[in-house]
Amino acid sequence: MSATMTMPTVELNVTEAAAVEIKKFMTDEEGLPETAGLRVRVVPGGCSGFQYSLNIEEAPRTGDNVFDKHGVRLFVDMFSGQYLNGVEIDYVSNMMGSGFAFNNPNSTGSCGCGSSFNA
Repeated sequence: MSATMTMPTVELNVTEAAAVEIKKFMTDEEGLPETAGLRVRVVPGGCSGFQYSLNIEEAPRTGDNVFDKHGVRLFVDMFSGQYLNGVEIDYVSNMMGSGFAFNNPNSTGSCGCGSSFNA
């Protein structure tokens, strides 16, 4: 009997406001192929244990979950997927500035800076 590896289901949401900003960043990058997208990762670090990382990449990697949200392609690796399931990425502007905000229902705590979390 052969064992097959199934990837866990991951659901990642992006608001329209965030999609507009992501598209702006991607438009500013010259020479991106049609396969390009935004890598959304969780990496060790920050004052609470994990932090979010966003990078534009030319193509998904083997094993990535690939999402298309509001015309934006997102890449999520298997490690990050376990922490990003159910997360909503938003773009907010207020008196403190503007930037991407992560609404993470899996987070059990965060720090005062709002850019790291623990799960």
